[in-house]
Amino acid sequence: MKVAGYVAMAMLVVSCGNETEFDAQGTFEATEIVVSAEAVGKILNFEVEEGVEVIAGKMIGEIDGVQLHLQRKQLVAQQSALLNSRPDVKKQVASLKEQISKQKSELLRVENMLRDGAATQKQRDDIDAHIRVLEGQLEAALSTLVKNAASLDNSSSAMEAQIDALDDRIAKCSIASPINGTVLVKYAEAGEFATVGKPLMKVADMEKIYLRAYFTSDQLADIHLGDTVTVVADFGGDKRYDYEGRVSWIASEGEFTPKTIQTKDSRANLVYAVKIAVKNDGRLKIGLAGEVNL
Repeated sequence: MKVAGYVAMAMLVVSCGNETEFDAQGTFEATEIVVSAEAVGKILNFEVEEGVEVIAGKMIGEIDGVQLHLQRKQLVAQQSALLNSRPDVKKQVASLKEQISKQKSELLRVENMLRDGAATQKQRDDIDAHIRVLEGQLEAALSTLVKNAASLDNSSSAMEAQIDALDDRIAKCSIASPINGTVLVKYAEAGEFATVGKPLMKVADMEKIYLRAYFTSDQLADIHLGDTVTVVADFGGDKRYDYEGRVSWIASEGEFTPKTIQTKDSRANLVYAVKIAVKNDGRLKIGLAGEVNL
């Protein structure tokens, strides 16, 4: 899941005045991903804490995969033994081919002798018949050997697929975040037993943060995708900071005003959600209140 829109440069200007007029109100959000276990087994290590930064794809934990490694080792050995038993077709039919070649040479010699009256037709026919028998044996041997080799190749391919499947399961024993972000919540610890789908941690991309604000229908005419607006982050008291934001998404359907939100027109109870992308300078947090000035 990705936050839509382009992030704008932040403006760290403290807002002045006791009361601030605004066109809409909302809260800051970010892309949150719950990273779950993809393997079954004991969590051997899980070296991450809440609040730390994680890098996409970098291993930060591991689930026990010893049995998977042993299964893979066994399959590799079986595949090796299978391939070693594969017949060498060329060598196994070499003798028959040599016999046929000798008999054909003999047939040629006898035919020459027959023309000179030094051999009989029966001698010639016997050699010719022997050649046909040898050729039949060669054809049968080739058919059997080729079928055996193909069967062994198919079995080897099936084992290769099993090895690939084990490699995939072994890779899933590694715990990593799919995105660059910050660990918001850690749900598991080393030593616990993991099952497929068990939540391990929640990660959010805090660099791509946005304000989800709510506007009345009459305000929508002045709002367009890509528009630049002023976003005011309210930290409480007089700590208010202005940021430049860019409209990245506008809801296609209206909804009733959330109880925690105040609209410019207090009489309106149907509003439209709008996402405004803001570049986070490190101050903005999920759930922080914010206001929008068009």
